[in-house]
Amino acid sequence: MTRLVNAARYLTILPIPGARTAHAGPGASAAWFPVVGLAIGILLAVVDRLASAVFVPLLGALVTVTVWKLVTGGLHLDGLADCFDGLLGRDPAHRLAIMHDSRIGAFGATGLVLLLLLTIGAVSGIEPRAHTGVLVAAPVVGRAMPPIIGRIFAAPGPGHGASFRADLGTSAPIVAAIFAVLVTVVMMGSAGVVALLLAPSAALAWAALMARRLGGVSGDVHGAVVELSELVVLLTAAAAHPAPIGPR
Repeated sequence: MTRLVNAARYLTILPIPGARTAHAGPGASAAWFPVVGLAIGILLAVVDRLASAVFVPLLGALVTVTVWKLVTGGLHLDGLADCFDGLLGRDPAHRLAIMHDSRIGAFGATGLVLLLLLTIGAVSGIEPRAHTGVLVAAPVVGRAMPPIIGRIFAAPGPGHGASFRADLGTSAPIVAAIFAVLVTVVMMGSAGVVALLLAPSAALAWAALMARRLGGVSGDVHGAVVELSELVVLLTAAAAHPAPIGPR
């Protein structure tokens, strides 16, 4: 339970009472990441139900996505922006230096805007009856990716990615994957099976690209795969269960 609490503190901004352990590295708690994702998803489903009762679909989706990104403190968005900026570097060292810079560049800002627009558009484009299942499953799938990616790819050097991989237990990727599969299939049905094929494929492709560009997978890449995996789940659901055109 201590590791679950540590995972929740790392992945959300929610105030969780209790003393911090001497070693609270996120890698040691990675098996619990999808469980935290489930809690986030349940929160989003409740927010979406309330927002949908008050607002038109597009505005309701904007409210839901706003809560989604606020409750995580923009942790993964920051990683995605850094990755986009780093792609413009001339060599691995230069790319890592760009990614470590706290300032956001034009490419990173563009990537953030596009991802948020796609996320809002996808949520609003899903048939209302499918919203709950998708919003519960997407954060679970997204948070199952870091332990899997961390086990497959080495880190480019000292830093968050290296410490995450060093603390990552051998069972964490398996536990995270099984939990994500169960939740997604139960909540999304056949569309969930497709999402479980596409989202990890996208995450692995992105991680492989960044590993070639950086010499390994950094903490920013872990954040980016969460965002990309969530988006793929949403887009899959929007294709499988498109919202009707016209007034509600």
